[in-house]
Order: sequence, then C-alpha cells, then structure tokens
Amino acid sequence: MSNNILLKFAKKGINLSPDAYAKVMQSDNPTNFASELIVKLKSSDFKAVDLIAVDGKTIDVITGNVASSEETTSEIQKTEAEVKTDETIEPTPNKDKKEESQPKVKTDEATPNEDKKEESKSEGIVKIEDSEKVEDTKIEFKRNLEKIDVEYDFEVLQDSSNKSYTSGEIGDLITYFQSRYEKLSKILRQRPDLKMTTKVADIEDGQTTLNLILMVKEIRSTKNGHKFVEFEDDTGSISILFSNKNEELFAEAEKLVRDEVVGVIANKDNDFVIANQLIYPGVLRIQEKKMDFGVVFLSDVHIGSLTFLEDAFQKFIDWINCEFGNEEQRKIAEDIKYLIIAGDIVDGIGVYPNQDKELSIKDIRQQYDEAARFLGNIRSDIKIIITPGNHDASRLAEPQPAVPEEYAKSLYQLNNVEFVSNPAVVSLDGINVLIYHGESFNELPMAIKGLSYEKNEEMMVELLRKRHLAPIYGERTPLASELEDYLVIEHVPDIFHTGHIHINSYKKYNGIHLINSGTFQTQTEYQKIKNIEPTPAQVPVIHKGEYKLFRFID
Repeated sequence: MSNNILLKFAKKGINLSPDAYAKVMQSDNPTNFASELIVKLKSSDFKAVDLIAVDGKTIDVITGNVASSEETTSEIQKTEAEVKTDETIEPTPNKDKKEESQPKVKTDEATPNEDKKEESKSEGIVKIEDSEKVEDTKIEFKRNLEKIDVEYDFEVLQDSSNKSYTSGEIGDLITYFQSRYEKLSKILRQRPDLKMTTKVADIEDGQTTLNLILMVKEIRSTKNGHKFVEFEDDTGSISILFSNKNEELFAEAEKLVRDEVVGVIANKDNDFVIANQLIYPGVLRIQEKKMDFGVVFLSDVHIGSLTFLEDAFQKFIDWINCEFGNEEQRKIAEDIKYLIIAGDIVDGIGVYPNQDKELSIKDIRQQYDEAARFLGNIRSDIKIIITPGNHDASRLAEPQPAVPEEYAKSLYQLNNVEFVSNPAVVSLDGINVLIYHGESFNELPMAIKGLSYEKNEEMMVELLRKRHLAPIYGERTPLASELEDYLVIEHVPDIFHTGHIHINSYKKYNGIHLINSGTFQTQTEYQKIKNIEPTPAQVPVIHKGEYKLFRFID
C-alpha cells in the first residue's frame, strides 16, 4: 500500500519528506487521509517548488487549519532553505574590440576537497544559507530585449524533476532495484543469445547450459587468482566462476561492479557453474544524423568562487555573440543555436566545510544573479539549457531536480532558458543529447582498473556499456532510492555530455559524441592532492556534426 500512497501524491506533483510520509501512514485510514491532504495542499496557494518536500510540520498546519496558506508556504520555504579533435581552434582578439573588463577577484588560493559535502540528514538537500529578501523586480537582459526570429525544435525527452518520489523505506529500495533490473533486462533481451533466458529459481538439476540475466551482488578473488561473482535475479542467487585461464573473458569480468545488470552464459556441472560469456547491455553503432547548426557545451563554471576565471568567461560570451575571434571563428559562432550547461554553474554555499573562505560571492541567490548577468548578455537567438550539479541549489542525491526558481529567480527571468534535471535527455532539432553532471566519476577509477580522471571519455564509454550512469549503489555517489531508476540509459543518445572532472575530453564511440566540457575554474586543492590538472576555459562545440575546441585562456 505504501507505494500506492506515494504514487497518489506523485501524480499530483507532491513529494513527502520522511516525517510527513510517516504521519500519513500512521493515520487511521492512510488512503483517505492522503486524498484529503492532497485536496488541501492543492487548493492552498502553493507554488510547485513548495511541494518538492512537504514536511510533517506543514501537514500539522494544513490539517489543523491553524495557519493561512501564505504562512504555510513561508514555513515550507524555510524548511527547504535548510535543507580532441584534430583541429583545435584558439580565438584571437578582434582589433576593433573594446578593452576586456578585468575580473573582480583573482587569487591563487585553491578550493578544498570537493568530495567533502554536507547533506541534510532528513531530506538529502544541500544546506543553503538564507539571504535577505530581494525585491521581485524584472531585470532587463540583452537576450530579453532582442526579438527572436529563430524556430526551435526543442523537446525534453527525460526530466525527473517532478517524478522524484521516495519515503526512504526498505520497500522503496526494493522497488528501485526491480526497476533497474527490469529496464536493463529489456535491453539485454534484444541480444540474440539472451532472447531465451532462465531464472535462477527455475534452473533444473540436469541442466548444463545456462543463459541468465543477473545483477552483481558481490565480487571476490580466489587464492589462484580466479574470480567468483555472486549474482542474483528476482528469484534467487547464484555464484559463477570466471577463470583467469580464459584471458579475454577474465578481462571483461575485471570491469564488473556491484549492482550492475549483465547477461551471463555459463556451463553447469552439478552445483559448479563456470562462465563462458559475459554480455554487457552496451550500445550498437548508431547512424549519425545531419545537423546544420552548432551546439556549445559548458559545465563547472563555478561563478562565485575566488578561482572563477571571469576574464576568460567574458571572452567566451563575446565570442558566442560574434564579437570576438577571427572571421572563421565568428562564422562558427553565428551558427550556434543551443548552449548546454551540465551543472555547477555556480560554486554554491555550504558544499564543504569552510567554503565561505573560498568565495567571492557568499550568497547563493547573488551567485545565480551573477550567472544571469553573464548569460543574460548572450544574444537572444541561442536557447540555453541548464542542469544542476553537486554545487548547485538542488539536493545532492541523484537524480537531482532542476534548480528551483526560489534560488535562481534572475536566471528564470531570462527568455529561452530551460531548466532540467540531472540527468536529463533533450532533443535539439532531432539531435538527442544525454546530459549528466558526472558525480559517479568519483568512484569509477577505484572500481575499474585502467580508468582515470584524465581520460574521462573512457569512463563515459564504460557507462554506455553498462547502460547506467551510476551503477554502484551506496558508496561515493549519493543515489536516491526512487520508485524508478532514472539513471538507466534506456535510449542511445547522439551526444553524451558530462562535466564534474574539470578536464575537457572528447571521443567518438559507435557514432556517439562523448564530451566532457571541462571548467572555468583554476585547480582546486582536492585536484592538487590527486595530481589532477584541470583544463580551464576550453569550450567544446559540435558544429554541423563536427567537434571543435575553443580556448579562451593563454
């Protein structure tokens, strides 16, 4: 019944916090109570953002009729507040261009370990310091003043912003893994060898050949260097040996991680099962689509940080406005139709201890205001798509809902700006782009031999092979146990765009453009410790199907 209760709220765009959910389930008749509560919540003067995390106090107020809807809305908002291509292009200054503005703050002081995040214990939402109330005035931006005569064939194909619901109960976790298993099984069954499979519980005593679709439960090595992997499906578990004498198969087994779903073909001799073949969901080569426009990819701008490269970012803005660079470079800029920002547009507040010492702007809303000042002066015929990252004003647990208007009001005032979740899939005139900030990159190099931050395009390949953006549950990547696993890569994209690592990279894999868009921030303290050299102010562009790289720093 608990899932049915959650879905009742989900269908109405309401998400309950754990304590609110407990109050519903503790009522005499949870189903009737839920229906009555939904009516009262929807009939009150709430915005969509107010219903992202309705807490127990709000339910008490609503059901007790002791506060006005305006007071209740204020209470909710208060709770939430706690809560390489062969051709590299380097633009050269335009002789007629006016002198560039100097950055407000420059320092060699680096930021501390980015992994040390502070998360609300109850909601899993980044703690954000309250700022003084700002007048709700319409800001005039260049892009809002210019008439747009461009037609966009833009569609959001996947966005979990209003579909993220969980009570935190063990039943939700089971439902989450069932969703993952079912989605990936559907992909694997398209493989000829896995059209007919056997469930673990249905294996017969005399059966010698097994075709199975399984989830990895545990991986261990034997004294002789073989691998024993314990798998499971929705009927039971089974241990399978991967012999190091089969070098090719053993190398594939070395890339297995916990909680991923794969196909296994094995031989069974009594109770002993030996693997013959390991089948990852993978992606087949796709047919490349024609495009007569350009797309720019950004991430990890970190506006508000002392190490934000304002000069370089202003040069980028000038270039995309066709006011900077040589004739050929400006010609490419003229064709730009879309700009995608894959998270961490601002540096955030309270992301790690003592972050305030590393900030030039110490108010989250003012950081987004500064971001709007830059993006608001991009020419009006470019559509901007923004997803959150771990530094943005969204919950840390993935999938992350879109940055709420409450904190980024000035960005919401920009015409033709679209806010989507992390991850998200968008269609740009028929070109499908999978956008993922890349939090799972923190743990992949430790889980799979041969992967590294410096070659993050290989990590992107591995995610496509596994058809999941964050396969390992319960370790470094915070994942929400939703009723559905939104991080499964159900549909193969034309472009796969990530960030987070601060290192620009590119690879063409089975017809798919794999892009990590680097950063506009200098080296952080964490990266110094890890000996990671970022590639700041390098901007990747897919221009009419071809990859280009622009540098805006010497």
